[in-house]
Amino acid sequence: MQFIRRDGVEMKEKKLLRERFPRVAFLIIIDAVCCFAAFIIAAWVLHSARALEGGFIFPFTVVDADGTLRAYFTITQVAVFVAVYILSFALFRLYSSIWSVSGLNEGMMIIASAGVGTAVSILLNYLLSFLPATFNPGFHNRSRMGICLAGMFIIAMVFLSRFGYRILRHMVREGLPSSQRGKKPTLIVGAGYFGAYVHSQISNGYGADDCYTVAFADDNPSKVGLRIDGVKVMGTTQDIPAIVRKKRVKEIIIAIPSISAKRQAEIVTICRDTQCHVRLVTPLRELNDMPTMNDIREINIKDILFRPEVDLDERSIEDYIQHKTVLVTGGGGSIGSEICRQVAVFYPKKLIIFDIYENNAYELYCELKRRHAWLDVVVRIGSVRDKARLDAVMDEFEPDIVLHTAAHKHVPLMEDAPAEAVKNNVFGTLNVLRAAEAHGVKRFVQLSTDKAVNPTNVMGATKRITELLVQQFAKNSLMRCMTVRFGNVLGSHGSVIPLFESQIKSGGPVLVTDKDITRYFMTIPEAAQLVLQAGALGETGAIYVLDMGEPVKIYELAEKVIRFHGFEPNVTMPIEITGLRPGEKMYEELLTDDEKNAMEKTAHGRIFKAHPDPIDGESFLLKLKELDKLADLNSSAIVDCIKDIVPNFKHEDKEEKKEKKTA
Repeated sequence: MQFIRRDGVEMKEKKLLRERFPRVAFLIIIDAVCCFAAFIIAAWVLHSARALEGGFIFPFTVVDADGTLRAYFTITQVAVFVAVYILSFALFRLYSSIWSVSGLNEGMMIIASAGVGTAVSILLNYLLSFLPATFNPGFHNRSRMGICLAGMFIIAMVFLSRFGYRILRHMVREGLPSSQRGKKPTLIVGAGYFGAYVHSQISNGYGADDCYTVAFADDNPSKVGLRIDGVKVMGTTQDIPAIVRKKRVKEIIIAIPSISAKRQAEIVTICRDTQCHVRLVTPLRELNDMPTMNDIREINIKDILFRPEVDLDERSIEDYIQHKTVLVTGGGGSIGSEICRQVAVFYPKKLIIFDIYENNAYELYCELKRRHAWLDVVVRIGSVRDKARLDAVMDEFEPDIVLHTAAHKHVPLMEDAPAEAVKNNVFGTLNVLRAAEAHGVKRFVQLSTDKAVNPTNVMGATKRITELLVQQFAKNSLMRCMTVRFGNVLGSHGSVIPLFESQIKSGGPVLVTDKDITRYFMTIPEAAQLVLQAGALGETGAIYVLDMGEPVKIYELAEKVIRFHGFEPNVTMPIEITGLRPGEKMYEELLTDDEKNAMEKTAHGRIFKAHPDPIDGESFLLKLKELDKLADLNSSAIVDCIKDIVPNFKHEDKEEKKEKKTA
């Protein structure tokens, strides 16, 4: 088998050589012609510079005034020199470069290889000049100046032979009016490394075939007036509207990967106001890797809703994640997938994505393998309701850390299906806790919600029960158990912004439940980072509350989304007030009154610790058993049982709401 494989490799190599031979042979012929021509020009220049009275006889000979023939080079001599240059070019791999996309490195190789060829030719000419006349085919020391001059001409000619087509193509393309090209004049914001990279990719037809660069803009005033590959930096970001008008720009690409969230929001707003099509590169804070053309995306409403950036203590996160096996339940969901992305950059030993929905999980798996080829990531499909499946997965991988994000979260749907909320949120969490404890998990972090505080809906109440479950396990287990509580996440599945955008695309109206309703918001990456940071604090039994900033009025948010999509609120796009839905609060809370009084700051400025309310463990477990029975029966008494477990659960069902409206 080994001989067969070797023969197969040799056959493949021979086939590649046969395919490449015409191209290599063509380049060698071109280079030989260039070298020969360079020596002719060098001889002619030397003759002209010396102002000899005799005439120049093609190719390398002059005749003096007295009729004496003088040879600058002989044919044999030039043939040897040409062979030296061809060999030098081959050694410097000029025949294996892809010249249609070559750059500075290939240009340096041309200079280096021609320099080496010139040096070797001079040395060879010197050594061979000592041969007796019988064996010396014309090598003499007076050729040295001609060889040096020919070397310079060779560099110029080989450069022209390699890059001439690209230069001509560029000149022709730039000379055509945009209407003939059918491409959009494009402004690149950012005249740094990535801006230059985007321009080169556009110029070579990669990733943006319908664009061509007409100008750059940059925040650095010292770059204004400079050029990148012949394209001028025409101003700062404040000059963008003027540049757009002057160059008739149709497309803007914001190519600043290291941009801050605040500055990004400002630049996106400036660009958006020009009415151009705007795209931007995903910032490094979200990628954790160097971006490519594939990371240039459409802007969205979140790009103009500025949130303060999270200042992470990366060392503390790395200390508890690096070289550990991490399991994320609900790993394919909005927040779960972002947590997986954040975990990946801290070099875990293994990352397990556990989810019931295979499509999202598989897409995330492919993304993580593409971005982090070294990462040992696996997907296991299953439900947190399935105790046997959880045990099997934990037995297979023996995770050190479990990040529990799997849950039903949509308030109106859980009002209609309280038993399903209980089965998934409460007993799914209990299953994960038991499996984690049984398999020696060191740290368990579960995600909760502001809706668990003084809950008015089934979903929030079930999440409050899960907080109590974690509290109970923290008392009686060696496993560190903690809860992280936060509010709404911008852009998560089913959240308010995608809903507004869907309504706008359908022609409206945009539906808001109440003009004064407010909610706390944070971005998905921000939430994921703070969850990992809270996990690093690691105090068992603690409820960590994330600083969500100031609450946002949903009506004002709707107006921003409408304007972002080019409409005017209540003029070209109506807003309709629908009234609060069952279980919906006017204002969300992050802490109960008792928790507010006992709240503590942590080492991280954006995370606070709430002291859990004391509970009677035995009574709590007995009530859980009753809740389990009712959930299995899908009993209507299930809401009353939840109220019994969560005394501050103020639930208003549909019938009560109808009666109030009628009254």
